[in-house]
Amino acid sequence: MSEASSLTFVTLLGSLRKASLNAAVAATLPQLAPAGVTISPLGSVGELPHYDADLQAEGFPAAVVAMGRAIAAADGVIIVTPEYNYSIPGALKNAIDWLSRLPENPFAGKPVAIQTASPGMIGGARAQYHLRQTLVFLNADTLNKPEIMIGQAASRIDAEAALLTDEDTRRHVAAQLEALAVRARKNR
Repeated sequence: MSEASSLTFVTLLGSLRKASLNAAVAATLPQLAPAGVTISPLGSVGELPHYDADLQAEGFPAAVVAMGRAIAAADGVIIVTPEYNYSIPGALKNAIDWLSRLPENPFAGKPVAIQTASPGMIGGARAQYHLRQTLVFLNADTLNKPEIMIGQAASRIDAEAALLTDEDTRRHVAAQLEALAVRARKNR
């Protein structure tokens, strides 16, 4: 594949737990990437302080600036997150709040895919809908289909090994990554 057609995606993980089902999904993504696509993780959302306009007035934290630069430099973003109380985790929302206040919004026009995994039946669908609302404000180019909502995730993911194990789910995730690559190439 030529250098001009290669793509770089970054993952923004909404979970802080080491043996997280969603962390296992994110860790598996490089294995499922289409040819010419490199996927790497961003820093942890847990490294960012709680958003505070007074803190922002003193200057953006280095971790926020680094995350924003990595998103801006990437061809696409994959947000992988659990669902907490029918919505997105506070640490993920905090990261998005910080990133949205950078002088140049790194999400504007950026192709973004969303993936959720949950022990429940609907796989984090409610979190996805809340996240999609937030991404509208950020003017992200959010991929609509295929949707990745991994229900009954404990039977499809080996969290200790950090691996998405279910072959049907792996194929579905790979199809989403291919769709994100198509979108990213169109946006170049």
